[in-house]
Amino acid sequence: MIRNSTDLLFGEILDESAKYSLSDLCDRCGVEHTEVVSIVQYGIVEPEGDRPDTWRFSSVAAFRVHRAIRLQTELGLNLAGAALSLDLLDEIARLRRELRARG
Repeated sequence: MIRNSTDLLFGEILDESAKYSLSDLCDRCGVEHTEVVSIVQYGIVEPEGDRPDTWRFSSVAAFRVHRAIRLQTELGLNLAGAALSLDLLDEIARLRRELRARG
């Protein structure tokens, strides 16, 4: 939503078939491997693969990683707080979809 002529929104269309390696994801999000490993350990995302060198992340997972990092940097949340916030945001989105479907 653009509120006035100086407010702009930018977005990226997610290709749900895209898969990113750990290095690709780190490059896209501007973070170190250790940060993504911690995000995985907190259960914020679940990559495909059993080891970091074989992990593959969907674009939805990449979006969640990016949001988790923003919650940490912009709001000062730790990973536990970011994980809880993301779960709550997901639940709000689900409930809104349900309300829209009901009319």
